[in-house]
Amino acid sequence: MGKEKNIKRRIFDIIQLGNVSDTPSRMFDFFLVAVIIVNTLLMFLETFDSLSKYRGAMEIAENLTVLVFVIEYALRIWTAEYLYPTQSRGKARLKYCLSFDGIVELMTILPFFFLSGAVAFRMLRVVRIFHLFRINSSYDSFNVITTVLREKWNQIASSLFIVFVLMLASSLCMYSVEHQAQPDKFTNALSGMWWSVSALLTVGYGDIYPITTLGKIMAVVISFLGVGAVAIPTGIISAGFVEQYSRVQGGDTVFNGRVFTVTVDIDSSWLGKSVKDIREAFDIRILMVARGGEEIEPEDTFRIELGDMLCVYAQRKNLR
Repeated sequence: MGKEKNIKRRIFDIIQLGNVSDTPSRMFDFFLVAVIIVNTLLMFLETFDSLSKYRGAMEIAENLTVLVFVIEYALRIWTAEYLYPTQSRGKARLKYCLSFDGIVELMTILPFFFLSGAVAFRMLRVVRIFHLFRINSSYDSFNVITTVLREKWNQIASSLFIVFVLMLASSLCMYSVEHQAQPDKFTNALSGMWWSVSALLTVGYGDIYPITTLGKIMAVVISFLGVGAVAIPTGIISAGFVEQYSRVQGGDTVFNGRVFTVTVDIDSSWLGKSVKDIREAFDIRILMVARGGEEIEPEDTFRIELGDMLCVYAQRKNLR
């Protein structure tokens, strides 16, 4: 029983993405990235009629890559108890199945069994592209993006609401001005909505445009409003990136006698180490670990993973 538990733990350590301190795990990362790229490339190549003579070989290669996904999915469910150590075995497996990675993996392997079935199942092959997110999901750049979007979501939602209100107002105004002059173009308020979307987002398709003098004046004003409206969420996100990178840079140093939070990135010397190893090597006590929306009070054998947010206490100045 103990040997099986050790094997399961070792498999979990290997299949975790971004564990640079473990050579087999790092090799598995490169292998999985190669499989994802090959699978995505084959999905596109199969649409070329000029390559139809190679379709049989491509289908075999594609099935092999999906088989790798199936095996990986099964292993991740089997070892989910280590990903969510505070949950029971059954709850941990269910939580993984309902997570973003779990759902994407399930959606990518379903067409393997229902490839000749309904159109809905065949369309699920497109979901495999989302596997590409996993190439970058465990690295600092992707973590910064997701953190910024999560922290700034309220401000972003407010700015998007402003854009939506502007689209409604400009749609109704343009319909009122242009309907009599172009009844075939601005047939209703929804036609004006299509024009307002292309104008406010500065796309300007040109299939619908104002021809009256008042309509042109309004179009100029609405276009300027569109530039400002698009700049609002852009500014919010840009400010969020600056704040997050400043926080990451400031988290590289832990000061004397302070409780401090540190986010573990790909370059951290703590990555893959146990709580006991970190305490002995850096004279730092880890009080709490935030992982996957959970707060964990770690034991000595608890290992730090990429993306963990640590609440630590330093008795003296240490540099990571």
